[in-house]
Amino acid sequence: MSTRPPSTAGGRSGVILQVALTAALAVYLWLFLQAKSQIEVCVLLALAAAAVFAASRSGLTRRIEAASLANPRVGPWCALLATLALIAAFYDVHYVLLLICTVLLFSTACLGLTVQFGYVGIANFAGAAFFGIGSYTIAVLAARTGISHLLLIVLSGVVSAAIGSILILPVLRTRGHYAALVTIAFGVLFHTFIEVNNMLGGPQGLHLPGISTFGYAFNDGFELLDQDVSFYVPYALLSLVIFGAAYITIKRLERSWIGLSMDVVRTDETAAAAFGIHIARWKVVAFMLGNFLAGIAGSVYGMMIGFVSPDNFTFSDSLLLVSIAVLGGLGNPLGLVPAAFIVLVLPQKLQFIQEYRVLFYAVVVIAILLFRNDGLLPRRTRRFLNNEASQ
Repeated sequence: MSTRPPSTAGGRSGVILQVALTAALAVYLWLFLQAKSQIEVCVLLALAAAAVFAASRSGLTRRIEAASLANPRVGPWCALLATLALIAAFYDVHYVLLLICTVLLFSTACLGLTVQFGYVGIANFAGAAFFGIGSYTIAVLAARTGISHLLLIVLSGVVSAAIGSILILPVLRTRGHYAALVTIAFGVLFHTFIEVNNMLGGPQGLHLPGISTFGYAFNDGFELLDQDVSFYVPYALLSLVIFGAAYITIKRLERSWIGLSMDVVRTDETAAAAFGIHIARWKVVAFMLGNFLAGIAGSVYGMMIGFVSPDNFTFSDSLLLVSIAVLGGLGNPLGLVPAAFIVLVLPQKLQFIQEYRVLFYAVVVIAILLFRNDGLLPRRTRRFLNNEASQ
């Protein structure tokens, strides 16, 4: 029998709190995404900052955190419904739907970085390269084979994972910042290779067809109740399904003995080896899984925009992915979507920082590394135990 005292965070009140919070966030995002003038955007940002400050001062933030721990399954379901509601609200607005797709696909790629950075401690600064491998793989195969596009998406992830299995060899032989330099060098090598390779389009890039499956071409769009629906809606739904599947996989991995083994490897390799944990094996598994997710996200993104070129996969794009992973919290998959929204959508809305977006990403990374310590971002094992205890 549980001896835990009753709390308003648990039960129906905790569920209502999470549902109300998600609804408020969905309305805010709806207003933010349809805001057109810079004044409207700035006012909405100021309101968000004031709301966060008020929630922190009033203790609402602690209540929300307690409700999330007491009802760990409610938050993801609310987020799913909120995303579907936003897709439905902007069913005919191409630009907003493109932003939503981009956020979901980049969040999927950053789930892979979360496994690598947050689970086993591998610093991968070549995320954009593996994202690009997925895009270029499906570009080549879609033009030369008649294989189903859905199968090609999976195959693109496999190719990214396979190439990652080669890169992991020098990474395993280095430590710390030297391992990070290996991944940086690979990212530069990949960009140079596709830029000088005429078979891959060189600097002009390659055109991709839109996704076609079960006789339906995504780019054709469709009508619903006599209303024209944007062709980005199928891409948004597919992106949501891919992110949802990846998120469930990562969460199950996190709560399994595999996730705990990876966490021990990240925390203390010496202790892991003393307890018989195969360090190299789990690093290889994490690195390949992360690159598999990046490859899948990259393949869908490439077919969605219909064009890929070397300029889409530079080191600054890898820095963008790292910014999302760090801002969301290393080892915290659910934080990736709001982090991706901030990093990707905010510069689009605040046009005056467009030219300084790379500097913006760097400042975000530095600020988070300085101010988000373990007290603000609990380690995975502690979160795992809290979730298990609450169930």
